[in-house]
Amino acid sequence: MSRRLTTAAAAGLVLTALAACSPSLEPGTNEGDVLHLALNQTESHPSYIALTAWGDHLEEQTDGRWSIDVYANETLGAQAEAMQLVSDGSVEMAIVSGPQLENLNRDFIALNLPTTFDDIDHQMRVVHDPAIVGDLYTSLEETNNVTVLGGFTQGSRSVYTTYGPVETPADLAGQKLRVQESELNVAMAQALGASATPMAYGELYTGLQSGVVDAAENNEVSYASQRHFEVAPHWSSTNHLVGLDYMIINTDMLASMTEEDRAVFDEGWELARAEHVELWLQATQDAVATAEAGGATFHDVDDEVFFEALEPLADRFLTTDEQWAIYDAARAASAESAD
Repeated sequence: MSRRLTTAAAAGLVLTALAACSPSLEPGTNEGDVLHLALNQTESHPSYIALTAWGDHLEEQTDGRWSIDVYANETLGAQAEAMQLVSDGSVEMAIVSGPQLENLNRDFIALNLPTTFDDIDHQMRVVHDPAIVGDLYTSLEETNNVTVLGGFTQGSRSVYTTYGPVETPADLAGQKLRVQESELNVAMAQALGASATPMAYGELYTGLQSGVVDAAENNEVSYASQRHFEVAPHWSSTNHLVGLDYMIINTDMLASMTEEDRAVFDEGWELARAEHVELWLQATQDAVATAEAGGATFHDVDDEVFFEALEPLADRFLTTDEQWAIYDAARAASAESAD
């Protein structure tokens, strides 16, 4: 079911922000078409760097006919609002998380389960394989005027605690584990034996410090940047979920490109995806070094036992043949890579 919520007020606020941030939007002043891209990360984040490079590539290779302006720090609104504005055409592009697209088409849950991907390489191979995701990525075009181009990794998520290493799910028994506020994330924590505690991300440092929660789960970059290692110094590499962000674009805008410019656009996107992975891996190494210097201990554990604990979630959350087909194809890609 479509959930397009066309709000003139929201669009007006965003257009005002765009006009203030980008003088080229004033009528008659922009010589080429500018694609405005909403991002919820900072200017130092791998996503911003890779997307900015994509914009430079596009502008150079099309002789200025197209360019991309990346608006970081939720300047154009939070992800749900940005997604709606892409649908309306007020903003042309945005990076949004998997649960956001689930709200429009439940089939996206097949790529959001903790057991879908083994690692970043497996994830990137699947989410850019038209044979697996082609129909899913075009499924929002008719109802929402949104096309999914592909994804950026959020990295592997692991558990960190205030009290010691987590070598098996038994070490989480009865512990209060902070999770994102969604049914799937709550179920994930429960499958690991923990007491699921949904909490706003901005409250987590204090929550760990005060004992409101005993543990959390995230990637290394977030762990270090938020300095959670100061209050939860034990990181266990459970690798229980490889997170994913999606790149979306207004369908009508994408269709307006000439065949030549679309080829340049797609080439730039492929370069951006590859650069993002390289930047993410380097940022992860830097984050580990920062956390260790701040007193964190990183524990290597057998992540297979966590995969086994989470595997039953597929039976609970995949409810249609279409969802199972996507999930099975993604898992098969993992098996093929091991051959």
